[in-house]
Amino acid sequence: MREEIATLRRWQADGARIGLATVSMTSQSAPRGPGATMALHEDGDVLGSVSGGCVEGAVVEVATEGLDTGTPQRVTYGISDDEAFAVGLTCGGTIEVFVRPVTRDVLDLDELARRIDEEVPVAVATVIDHAQQPEMIGRSLLVGEETVDGHLDAGELERAVVEGARGMLGQGATGVRHYGATGQRRMEDVAVLIESFAPRPRMLVFGAIDFAGAVASVGSFLGYHVTVCDARARFATDLRFPDADEVVVEWPHRYLADTAVDQRTAICVLTHDPKFDVPVLKVALQTDAGYIGVMGSRRTHDDRLARLREEGVDDEALARLRSPIGLDLGARTPQETAVSIAAELVMLRHGGSGVALTHTDGPIHRDRSPAGA
Repeated sequence: MREEIATLRRWQADGARIGLATVSMTSQSAPRGPGATMALHEDGDVLGSVSGGCVEGAVVEVATEGLDTGTPQRVTYGISDDEAFAVGLTCGGTIEVFVRPVTRDVLDLDELARRIDEEVPVAVATVIDHAQQPEMIGRSLLVGEETVDGHLDAGELERAVVEGARGMLGQGATGVRHYGATGQRRMEDVAVLIESFAPRPRMLVFGAIDFAGAVASVGSFLGYHVTVCDARARFATDLRFPDADEVVVEWPHRYLADTAVDQRTAICVLTHDPKFDVPVLKVALQTDAGYIGVMGSRRTHDDRLARLREEGVDDEALARLRSPIGLDLGARTPQETAVSIAAELVMLRHGGSGVALTHTDGPIHRDRSPAGA
């Protein structure tokens, strides 16, 4: 829903009736994971996708019915290949979609959008099944690290859902949890879809060169909060990097030493200048960053390793470097190089091989990393 939230916010502010369809569970070769969302405006406009195009028509029909009746539904597509083809899910996977009409009383999209925009961690917990109280189906809570908006009027169940939502939010995970009617875990009376909206992972791009502009653009496209940093004020400008969330004029190693870095952070060092990249890499290798990629030729890489060893960096730390940066796509231009870096990031995030799919077998879609790369 993150990609659609700005438009959904506007629709709700305009008073439109909205149908919201969200993938709750998948199996086998489902094209999109839990949390994928498609929205229907009452005038017929459609936003987003739950299957990459496979079952959208069928879901729109259910959402249209929901707008007319006000009743949420939990629907499944793709139990078998024959049934999948009947609704367009030709890949043969299975997806479960929760479809509901959404009003401000059900889910305050303006408040959700505000928290997402401000990078405030928030989870949406929605009851998608309740054996004893079906009238509760469709009710949602906005759960922050210390706040709760909305209510289930369900005492122990609500407390258990809030606790579970905070746990999943901490992992950046989205999925369904089951409870008993009074909050016990691993019961089947109540099913709750929990969608986590953790702050975007960070991409730190060091070196204000033309390649950095392309990398910033593709990083933003992949959902990163992108920072471009360079000590040279003439080159590190907002005009040159319009797709970056921020442009910082500072020596890279100084900036990195004072910046929060976690396992989801991607560090791209594009300077290929020893006076910049050796100090910043020495700091980077002391962080928990999940990706540290460095631009340069193989000769530059060998020289860089020698300089880092002279600075006391051991071989175990040096093995973390992705250098030369990116996958072997034959890239030459800044844009092509940015694609090769993006491909490497996606490969590592989802455990891919980097091999052309035509030369592989087995499932195309792997289990998604809940917290990202």
